[in-house]
Amino acid sequence: METDTTQTLTLNEKRLLIALNTKKEAGPELLAGELATTGEAVIQYALSCAGKGLATVDRAVAVAFRLTPEGETYAREGLPERQVLESFDERIAMKELQQHPLARIGIGWMRKKGWVAIREGIVEKTGDAPQGEDEAALQDLAASDAGLKMLLKRGLVAEEESVAHTIRITPEGEALVAAGIDLAEEVGTLTREQIVSGEWKNLKLRRYSVTTLPRRVFPGKIHPYQQLLGEMRRILLNMGFAEIYGDVVQSSFWNFDALFQPQDHPAREMQDTFFIDVRRECPEGWETVRDMHEAGGETSSTGWGGAWSRDTAEGCVLRTHTTGLTIRYLHDNPEPPVKAFSIGRAYRREAIDPTHTPEFEQLEGVVMDDGVTFRHLLGFLREFYRQMGFEDVRFRPGYFPYTEPSVEPEVWVDGLGWVELGGAGVFREEVTAANGLACPVLAWGLGISRLAMLRMNLKDLRLLYRSDVDWVREYPLSRAQARGGR
Repeated sequence: METDTTQTLTLNEKRLLIALNTKKEAGPELLAGELATTGEAVIQYALSCAGKGLATVDRAVAVAFRLTPEGETYAREGLPERQVLESFDERIAMKELQQHPLARIGIGWMRKKGWVAIREGIVEKTGDAPQGEDEAALQDLAASDAGLKMLLKRGLVAEEESVAHTIRITPEGEALVAAGIDLAEEVGTLTREQIVSGEWKNLKLRRYSVTTLPRRVFPGKIHPYQQLLGEMRRILLNMGFAEIYGDVVQSSFWNFDALFQPQDHPAREMQDTFFIDVRRECPEGWETVRDMHEAGGETSSTGWGGAWSRDTAEGCVLRTHTTGLTIRYLHDNPEPPVKAFSIGRAYRREAIDPTHTPEFEQLEGVVMDDGVTFRHLLGFLREFYRQMGFEDVRFRPGYFPYTEPSVEPEVWVDGLGWVELGGAGVFREEVTAANGLACPVLAWGLGISRLAMLRMNLKDLRLLYRSDVDWVREYPLSRAQARGGR
């Protein structure tokens, strides 16, 4: 009669134990041949037996190194720096040396190794250039650990891991086999006919342990950050907004000038903005923007004074915000009503740390219509944040270059208090008049990364952009789960 332990074994696990009992230990490939299955399946059976104390599975990882195709070429012909060094005598003009097919790689390495010095456009050898540890390792990977590390960094050597499994039967497993194991076929799934006819009563049914957790399954899943962006998009579309898109590279005209940002503003300096070696002509009617900057155009403003430069406005940048897309859309669609938003990436020269990155997502929204007021703006913002899950919203006065009046919305977060989540306001007349807009324009912008950190309880913003599969798998799908609910 079978014991309780035997009854919980599958047929394949029983067959594995019988095969192991004669060998005591073996690799999965050998056992796979006897069981007419794959090595991976044998490991799965063995792990299940190990969970019952009937077998052990030892896993050994071995690391091996091999030359890449590029490394094999240099092993035959020499490293690029060696080939370049041997291509000239004592000195050579840099311009002439740069004609060598390996110059781009070789010159830098020659300087790094101290083989040459470069003075006034002349490359001159500094003396002997004995074989280095990397060259020795290139011929024999076991010759030098330091050389091997250098070749790994250069991508001339690849590291490969191999895993070997050894499966052993335990004394408990041997005792179970000695007591006798029934190899009769078991039924794991019943059909409708077997249940209706009563045939199931005469079948040998496989026993299951309800205490054993099943194998975890990780289905396809949208990245948590994309989930948040999608949620924002759905909320605004449901509120009647249309989504707009635009180029990452924008002219300074749309990114700065059309928004009445002076051409000598600090934000337009090299240390804050990524400038691109591309030029785009100003749109037709650019003169109204020029006049607005210089003297206020036909408004009550006096402008910024000084001379406005069309050449400066035609220079291009990686957009520093998505407001440039908004003002361009309004310029091309000046007739009310307009309700539009954009969710896009912006770029600024920021030092990378847990709360700053050089690229980030920004949400931008505008409403243009006859009779809209500052109170409408506050209503739109309050409703948007409410649908995002923030019930307590307040506003405090703020300052932004192209809106007046301006506010900074704040939401209440338990444990943190009031947290600022963007900026908003009514476009100044210098912006609307210069772009041919006759109606008031309500505008707001939101740094999505800060909202993401709050919603996802993150301490490091960089996690949003990393391919951390474990984090993506563990992050809950629903907002209730994200807050610890059930």
